Amino acid sequence: MQGLARGFMVALLMSAFARPVSAQDGAGVLVPVPSGQEVRWIDTISDAPGPGGLTMRFRFLAPQIGGEGPLDADLAATDMQALCDEFALPRLPVIGPRPAQVIISLSDRVVPFGETDEEAVQFFEAYSVVNGLCEWELF
Repeated sequence: MQGLARGFMVALLMSAFARPVSAQDGAGVLVPVPSGQEVRWIDTISDAPGPGGLTMRFRFLAPQIGGEGPLDADLAATDMQALCDEFALPRLPVIGPRPAQVIISLSDRVVPFGETDEEAVQFFEAYSVVNGLCEWELF
């Protein structure tokens, strides 16, 4: 009986990580970054596989990357590294499969996942988790 209950709990935890986490779950939280720009968490997508298998996408709203005097790509890359190290890593599942890749995205406006917006400014970076650290990958 204990094995069945334990299996049910693992399945329940896995289903919780398989769905997008969004505004209803606390999104919109201000997340500090090295550049000092205002960055807010939009959501986390884990049910859309990437090229290497399980991928977790952490999406952030960063209005300054597209406005007047836009933030440059180098500062955005530094911010995305910090978001991976300090925001994404602590939120990766500790039970079940570990993601093969973590993708951090910054967007100057909210764009629904999988849709395009020609007006939007977006930056994406991909990372592998190696020895508990985010290691940048060529995207």
